[in-house]
Amino acid sequence: MNLDISFSKWETELEKYAPGEKMDALQLLALTEEDSLEDALQSLEEKGIGIDISGLDRIPVSAETALRLRREKELADKNALMTELSETDPLRVYLEELAALPVAGDLQVLAQDYLGGDERVMSRLTDGMLSFVVEKASALAGKGVLMLDLIQEGSLGLWQGILSYEGGDFEAHCNNWIDFYMAKELCRCAREGGIGGKMRQGMADFADADQRLLSELGRNPTTAEIADVLHVTEQEAEAFGFMLRSARGKSRIEEEREEKEEDPDSQLAVEDTAYFQSRQRIDEMLSGLTQKEKMLITLRFGLEGGAPLSPEETGRKLQMTPEEVLRAEAEVLGKLRKE
Repeated sequence: MNLDISFSKWETELEKYAPGEKMDALQLLALTEEDSLEDALQSLEEKGIGIDISGLDRIPVSAETALRLRREKELADKNALMTELSETDPLRVYLEELAALPVAGDLQVLAQDYLGGDERVMSRLTDGMLSFVVEKASALAGKGVLMLDLIQEGSLGLWQGILSYEGGDFEAHCNNWIDFYMAKELCRCAREGGIGGKMRQGMADFADADQRLLSELGRNPTTAEIADVLHVTEQEAEAFGFMLRSARGKSRIEEEREEKEEDPDSQLAVEDTAYFQSRQRIDEMLSGLTQKEKMLITLRFGLEGGAPLSPEETGRKLQMTPEEVLRAEAEVLGKLRKE
C-alpha cells in the first residue's frame, strides 16, 4: 500500500523539539533512510535534542550475540560481572582496571578547576565519571548492544561532555552526553537490524487493517482489533498507529506549504478516504465533549491540520502528566464509541 508519506524529511520533524527534549528512537528510525540516519543523529546532537530509547527493546542480532547479550544482562542484574565472567573476558578485565583506579575526589570542584584552566585535572574527571558510564551500560545490558561497545560510546560521550562543559552541574551535563552517545549506538544497531524498515512495513500494514476494519465494522476499529488482525501486541500496534498519524500529519503540512507556494487560492487536497471519513465522524461527535476533552483529542490526533502530539507534548499544553493524558484519552474515546 502506498502511504504517500515522505519519510526522508526528518528535518521538519526535528523542528518540533526544543533543546533538552527527546525524540522517540522508533520515530527517528521510521523517518530516516539508511543513508540519512547519521545526518539526523548529527542534527540532534547539534540541537541538544536527546533520544528516547525506551521502545528499542528487541533489536535483531545474531544468535551468538544474543547469547552474549543474555549472559551480560543476567550478570549485570545481579551485579556479578566481575565475579562470574571468565578472568580473561575483556569486559571483566576492563571493569577490574576501572575498579583499581584511585578515587578522583569531588568532581564538581575538579570541574571548576578545569574551567579555571587547569587541564591537569582532565584525566581525574574522566576516571571519576567512567563509573557512571559503566552504570549506564549495565542498565542497558541485553538491549541489543554489547556492554563493551556501549562503554566505548559512552566514553566518547563523556569526552564530549567534558570538552563542552561551561559551568553548572558537571555530572548532569556529562551524563546527558553519555546517554546520547549510547542512544546513538543503539539506533545504529537497530538500523542494521532492519527496525526502520519493519516500522514502515508495520505502518503500511496498520493502515491497510484500519481501512479494512473500518469498512467491515462501519466504525473506527480499536487498537486491540487492529493488533489482532496484524498478529502483534497492542503496544506494537499503538506504536505503528502513532508513527502513521505523525507521518501523515507531517505530510499534510508539507503539502499545504507547497500548494500555497504554487497557488495561494488553491484548495487543500482531499485526504485519503479512510482517514477523511474517520475524521468527519469524530468532528460530528466532538459537540458532546467538554472544551478540555475537545482540545485533548484535537492535539493527540492532529485534527486541526498539525501533526499529532505525544502524551508528553499534549500534557505540557494542557498542564497534565502523560499518564493523565492517556487515561483521559481512553475515557474520551470510550465516550465517542458509545455515541
